Amino acid sequence: MKIGVDYYPENWDSKLWHRDAEIMAKSGVQLVRIGGLGWSGLEPRMGQFNTNWLDEIIKIFNSFSMELVLCVPTNCPPLWMYDEHPEIMRTNSEGTKPEKGYISKYCVNSPIYRAYAKRLTEMLAKRYSRVPCISAWQIDHDIEAYQCCCPSCVDKFRKWLLDRYENMQNINIAMGGDAFGGYYTDISQIRPPVMFPKEWRDPSLSLEYMRFASESAIEFIRDLTITIKKEIPQAKVTTDTTLSKTVPDIYKLYAMLDFASYDNYPSTEMYVDGEAVGSNAFYLDMMRGIKGDKFWIMEQLSGSVVKKNHIAPSPKPGMIKGYSLQAIAHGADTVLHFRWRTPLCGPDMFRHGLIGHSNIPSKRFLEFVDLCKTVSGLNALDSTEIISDAAIIYSPECDRALKLQPQSEKFSYMGQLKKFHAAFAGFGANVDIVPPTADLTKYKVVVAPSLYICEKKASENLYRYVVQGGTLVMTNRSGVKDTNNKCIMEALPTLYKELIGAEVRDYDPIGNGERSIKDFAGNIFACRSWCDIIELTSAKAYAEYDDDLYKGSPAVTMNRYCSGVVYYVGTVCDSDFYESFIGNIMKQTGIPKLKDLPDGVEVTTRTNGIDEYIFFFNNSGNTVDIPLPKAMFSLMSRKDEESLELEAFSMEIVRK
Repeated sequence: MKIGVDYYPENWDSKLWHRDAEIMAKSGVQLVRIGGLGWSGLEPRMGQFNTNWLDEIIKIFNSFSMELVLCVPTNCPPLWMYDEHPEIMRTNSEGTKPEKGYISKYCVNSPIYRAYAKRLTEMLAKRYSRVPCISAWQIDHDIEAYQCCCPSCVDKFRKWLLDRYENMQNINIAMGGDAFGGYYTDISQIRPPVMFPKEWRDPSLSLEYMRFASESAIEFIRDLTITIKKEIPQAKVTTDTTLSKTVPDIYKLYAMLDFASYDNYPSTEMYVDGEAVGSNAFYLDMMRGIKGDKFWIMEQLSGSVVKKNHIAPSPKPGMIKGYSLQAIAHGADTVLHFRWRTPLCGPDMFRHGLIGHSNIPSKRFLEFVDLCKTVSGLNALDSTEIISDAAIIYSPECDRALKLQPQSEKFSYMGQLKKFHAAFAGFGANVDIVPPTADLTKYKVVVAPSLYICEKKASENLYRYVVQGGTLVMTNRSGVKDTNNKCIMEALPTLYKELIGAEVRDYDPIGNGERSIKDFAGNIFACRSWCDIIELTSAKAYAEYDDDLYKGSPAVTMNRYCSGVVYYVGTVCDSDFYESFIGNIMKQTGIPKLKDLPDGVEVTTRTNGIDEYIFFFNNSGNTVDIPLPKAMFSLMSRKDEESLELEAFSMEIVRK
């Protein structure tokens, strides 16, 4: 496990470089990411490369035996390129381009831009192919599946559709034919749907354009990966992501890369009661599930950031160290802090690093040094992995389609995933977040919320899992659309009807309205956003609506199918329902539960097959006490502990 920092030598007087590297080495830094914004410095004029500064900084870090991540800074083209080729800039739905001088404003489908990006990548790969201290390469930064409307994208999208559907007749069939006069007689009639007002956009064509944008971004990363691998076959290559709203399909993006990388910025703002903050545990588990393996944090919170044009609250004492250890608890084996120094100028001048504008080591810096010392003593965890009994399915296709057509006010696809995740986590269970086609055989419980788009491989995977004895949870808005984003003309949840043993006869998008349901034990829970009106076939009611016109109708069902069990949740409830529901399922499937955990305490486990290590993270503003069932050896105090006292945002790791 390694702790490191992001460093931008091009922002600083070269006289600082050696001193910074020396302080890093003394602090315990093992890995440094460089080059992320350096294209202008590497190619100050078209075709004139200057690598002297990069050669020097690599030499300095190598002298201190630190490893490097070398970034290929294609996200930040130099100004001369925009001047020479304004057509490389992305175009919005109104046909206008952004002002030059900002990062990530290029179009990945511009042939001119792609040629420049490939040339830069080739130059770096050839020059640094034999530098042993470069342990990984990062391509671009937070790549977006931006729906550009430039001529290059429009032309490429039309060719992409013809390649996908072969001819205009098939395109019309896939897009819905004559709906609203949308029958195409020539490919030139098709334009990016984002160019039209939202209410006029064809959902089928819109989903295709989102797919096209995703595949375009992935193709760009793939081409540069191949460029590096051609020169350095053994190179470890990745790209980072913030999991933004415009992220490409994460499973396809990282399929060709050596490992997944995440930019981790947990919230520093306390809730109103001052006792808890939001948790990034869900996103960390999502990153681990991308490749089913350990991942890297390329940018970790190091100080206040700018949100909505103002500086967010500073990290509370313990957050710098605690949130890094939280990432490690969920599968990160390398954590790089963004950034070493706080910039003195530019738009990032108030995105605070470990060393502030004063150039005086702050409490954040001292906490970081303590983190480095702590992680250096966790060698026992190097060979461990996270093994989960539960999995939650995330579908990029369903996510995109539900963003195009939100089903009701307050309806959230990701919100449902997070509710189930929080319920499992509340009992101390490890949870994997996986794609619909993942191998599910190792899980005792699989939750598949709102599988809105029917994908054949996904449905076959779920049927196979249940037939073999698995326990599956499905929810409302499943089986609604085909792969072309057209509604399926049969009772919901269409091809999942047999699996759930029930049919949805009607539904009520109640939005901000509130109803209630009563489960089999008589517990009453509030529900909102959506209500399916369900008719049972072979299933039994787990819970029924307790009020309004559909009082007594099933709201949650349970069906035995072959050797497995399938639950269907036809509404969206508050967290207390999911806690009760998942608690019962864990009991039925034999998944161990930790009870009475203090609010804000997160528990994860890692194992090497012999020893099991339990991580207790206090993600709250209060000190908490946790009794242990027996004395356990602490990797922090290096002695046996019968109970744990966790200060705010602190971590304890014990060997079970």
